[in-house]
Amino acid sequence: MRIRADDDDPLSSALSPPQDELPDAKIIRIRREEEARLVSQTIDEAIRLERQANKKTKVVRVLLLGQSESGKSTTLRQFQRIYTPTAFREERIHWRMIIQLNVIRSVHTILAALSTYRRQTSRNRARSLSGPWESRSQVTSVRTDSKGKGKARAESEFDFEYYDEERPGGMSMQSPYADAFSEEDALEDMELDEIAQRLAPLRPVEAMLKALLVPPSEDEPADLGMGPVGMPTSALALAKEVFVRPGRWRSDGVGARPANALAADTVDEAQRVLLECRFDLIRLWESMRMQEESGFFLNDLDRVTGYDYVPTDDDVLKARLKTIGVSEYKFEMEAGDQRGTQWRIVDVGGSRFQRPTWVPFFDNADAIIFLAPISAFDQVLTEDPKVNRLEDSVLLWKGLCQNKLLANVDLVLFLNKCDILQRKLESGIRLVRYVRSYEDRSNDMETASKYFRGKFNAIQRTYSPIPRKFYGYCTSVTETTPTAGILASVRDIVLRQHLRTVRLA
Repeated sequence: MRIRADDDDPLSSALSPPQDELPDAKIIRIRREEEARLVSQTIDEAIRLERQANKKTKVVRVLLLGQSESGKSTTLRQFQRIYTPTAFREERIHWRMIIQLNVIRSVHTILAALSTYRRQTSRNRARSLSGPWESRSQVTSVRTDSKGKGKARAESEFDFEYYDEERPGGMSMQSPYADAFSEEDALEDMELDEIAQRLAPLRPVEAMLKALLVPPSEDEPADLGMGPVGMPTSALALAKEVFVRPGRWRSDGVGARPANALAADTVDEAQRVLLECRFDLIRLWESMRMQEESGFFLNDLDRVTGYDYVPTDDDVLKARLKTIGVSEYKFEMEAGDQRGTQWRIVDVGGSRFQRPTWVPFFDNADAIIFLAPISAFDQVLTEDPKVNRLEDSVLLWKGLCQNKLLANVDLVLFLNKCDILQRKLESGIRLVRYVRSYEDRSNDMETASKYFRGKFNAIQRTYSPIPRKFYGYCTSVTETTPTAGILASVRDIVLRQHLRTVRLA
């Protein structure tokens, strides 16, 4: 093969000065080449210094994992509130439109539940007039595999049963519509119709807020799956969740840019409509108490619907915002032995279609905080109404425990939403009806939490590749004081694991 001479090299020809270069042009060219060389050296030095600083900086990496609506984003907000309180408070105004949407969607959920109740009541009265009939109640026992497909089985870590009196052999979805209120609480049909008519202006307000949160340029799905067969049209609409990419909604929200008058006007208009509807909102809420919805805001409608309303820290923690994608939060320890240690907490989406994205984040993780909402023992996944939410959490926990990539990673379990679990048990809902292995244990919070903690502990002992200590906490991450103490304990656990990893490196 013939080797080209230098004068045949197109690159050399392009870089060489022109043959007819004038003296003045040569001086300018040499000066520019020197300037470019200095810029290049400055960039190289900056990169070198950054690499040195990264080697000296202690970086602690924590993953927040769990199914959708398990409390991951709220836990992340708790970290922000504790470790960067100034920035957290400065962002509170952004959350006003989220809380407005929470209130409006809760109201529409109540209206749908009342409508469903009226239909069921009419149907039951018609049946009673037609005489006795054979009950169609059936019990179906289902086990879900790792792909979420239901199949018959004899036993599991938990034995689940599903009850559905309307669809023989079907799967019932425990939703905000089930057993939400008693007959004596129900509004008269005429009063309900009048209230629903007066609350009609909330519909366009909801649409405006959705458009503000998810702009037309955001090409993302507007729901995470259809509701179960037989759900009323109004209820099916409520099953569609609004969700946004982390942080992006703030860029278009009120307060983000003073020049964004449209966003500010939308939020102010929403607040004005809520204020005008305050009386009817309160009357409607008094007729029904719903455990899973934003009851905090509906219990405080006088304050939340005020025109000058500004969210508090607790409001932000209790606000419901479903996110898609990955949220990363960074902060630096400002005091103590670990001063200067940088923390990176990553919240990865928990919906089924997002779970395959978890694995790449396992690399270099010092700890995983896994949230299992144990109050969801009587609920199913939005994405798949054949899968019980508690059993889904069990399967996820089992998968993490037996994953060899995480053999040396500390797993911290948050048995979350214990406040809701306690309210359910105190209202008379029997845990054994849904979890057969609970057997004849006392139907109280202390016994139930001890039972769940023991079950998850047993799964970790059985499936972990190597023995590791069990860290399990019963939590309600929307509660500020208890969660702060738990997060302090978690911080110490994670730091110990990080120090062990650094010594081995």
